[in-house]
Amino acid sequence: MDEIAAIEETLRSAGASGRPAPILMVGFNRRFAPHAIKAKALLESCREPKFFAVTVNAGAVPPGHWTRDPESGGGRIVGEPCHFIDLLRFLAGSPIVGHQVAAARTADDCVAISLRFSDGSAGVVHYLSNGHPSFPKERLEIFCGGRMLQLDDFRRLSGFGWPGFRAMKLWGQDKGHKTCAEAFVTAVREGKASPIPAPELFEVARVTLAVAAAARA
Repeated sequence: MDEIAAIEETLRSAGASGRPAPILMVGFNRRFAPHAIKAKALLESCREPKFFAVTVNAGAVPPGHWTRDPESGGGRIVGEPCHFIDLLRFLAGSPIVGHQVAAARTADDCVAISLRFSDGSAGVVHYLSNGHPSFPKERLEIFCGGRMLQLDDFRRLSGFGWPGFRAMKLWGQDKGHKTCAEAFVTAVREGKASPIPAPELFEVARVTLAVAAAARA
């Protein structure tokens, strides 16, 4: 948390110096995925609170894997569920105002993260390492105003009850990596603002660290 505060203060001080504000960017690629952008556009017509359910069949990794090292990878809870916390923050379009965590004491990390948003929306992220590899890796379901969206492995977005929209399917999987990088490079070249607003980056970072701490408690 101290490191986040130091970065936040550095960004604030640089922006107040009269020089062009620096660009702060984190590779939260999933909000740049075509299906996520389409879902966001569809949800604009839904004025009621939304409920999000994410299931991540992450799979187990060896004990010595870098993603489990707090120094090099931050640990799996810091390094991986952060992407889905950010995705829900993007889709909700409202700040996260509360969270709860339930952790299973398995050989690898398994957590259920419950999020509440300021507009009344809520979401759950199930990040699981004890599933079977034949099951899809990432699934998102959204419920809102008597309608539903289901995103399967960033390959197919299905709509239920959305006028004029039934499905969006790509030939291949697209988690937004390329678009995320392009957006950052364009911002640097053209002097634009960061593709992800800095307050959202700090918000997601703080929530992620709080979730990781709660999972270890």
